[in-house]
Amino acid sequence: MSHFLAKASLAALIALSSIPFAGSAFAAPQTDFVVKAQYNRPPVRGCSPMEAIRKARYSGLRDVRISNITPRRVVVAGRDRRGWDRMTFANVRGCPVMYR
Repeated sequence: MSHFLAKASLAALIALSSIPFAGSAFAAPQTDFVVKAQYNRPPVRGCSPMEAIRKARYSGLRDVRISNITPRRVVVAGRDRRGWDRMTFANVRGCPVMYR
């Protein structure tokens, strides 16, 4: 019987000590509505350097770097199976290949 009383008193002590914590959790302010600003990037009018690098890597160049950027073209240089090579892309939307 003494074990039952000890366990019951321990359970009652734990239940009574947890009441203040439960009340503070319910009194917390509710922040359900979060407003996030959406920043729209301006549209890319020309060939972005990252897109030129991605296309050059897809074409087989390794260690690709931007070599030159002008208003008309984007030149990237890298290595292929035979050695150093470079690709030239037109500086318009879509980065079409001008010559390799």
